[in-house]
This record gives sequence, structure tokens and C-alpha cells, in this order.
Amino acid sequence: YNSNILENVEYISRDSKGNEYIIRASKGEIDLNNTDIIFLENVKSLIKLTNSDQINIDSDFGKYNASNYDTIFTKNVIITYLENKIEGEYLDFSLIRNKMIISRNVVFTNLENILRADVVEIDIDTKNTKIYMYEENKQVNIKNKDF
Repeated sequence: YNSNILENVEYISRDSKGNEYIIRASKGEIDLNNTDIIFLENVKSLIKLTNSDQINIDSDFGKYNASNYDTIFTKNVIITYLENKIEGEYLDFSLIRNKMIISRNVVFTNLENILRADVVEIDIDTKNTKIYMYEENKQVNIKNKDF
């Protein structure tokens, strides 16, 4: 048996820039082969950035690395910040790389538009966003909510 089960887990961390990262889950399982890795279920995360509004992330599952705070969120991933909502199936979140990369059936919704793409990549510091498809012959689909 290579793991430990935890109920109602919460991890709070802060990086050198003062950003705070809070992750909660109904269940956590520590990988005994690498105790920095915790597998999570019913994940709710809050990122409080020093230079921006907070970001909320929910997902069915997660893989949290306690040594560097990198987290993989999977299945029914929902990111909300300001008036934006991004849904997908896989999110690679890294404070070290300052990136959030959400992929697989991505739907990005704001007050005016609905956008569908393969990948949305966001720089956490600058909020610069890249939206793209994996295949060159496919296009990002953007639809105005008024139509």
C-alpha cells in the first residue's frame, strides 16, 4: 500500500512575490513514493495575486506538488476571475512558470463573447493570453452573445 488518505484537506502557500495560493479538497491521497505529490478530489482553489484580482479554480480532481505548488486540475475544470469564466478538462497551473494552460474542450465566456478553442494559455503576472487550436486547419470559434 503506497499512499495515505486525508479528508477535508487544505494547503496554503505564498510565493516570494506575495501571491497566496489556497487549495482545498474533500479528499487527498499522499503518494508515499513522492510525499510532495498529493492527489485530490473535489478541488476548490483560490489564487490571491498581489497585482490582480483573485482567481477561483474548481475541478473534480487535482495533483498538487507541495514543494513548488504546481497543480494539475482535471475533469470539469472551471476558472473564474472578474467577469470571465473558462471551462475545460485539463489545467496545468504553475506559479514558477507564471502560467495557466487550460486545454481539452475549452469554452471561454465573458460578458460579450463565447469562445471555443483547444488551448487557452494565460500569463499569471501580465494576463497576456494566447488562444489557439492544435491543428493549423482548425480555427478558434468566437461568437458574440448578442447574436
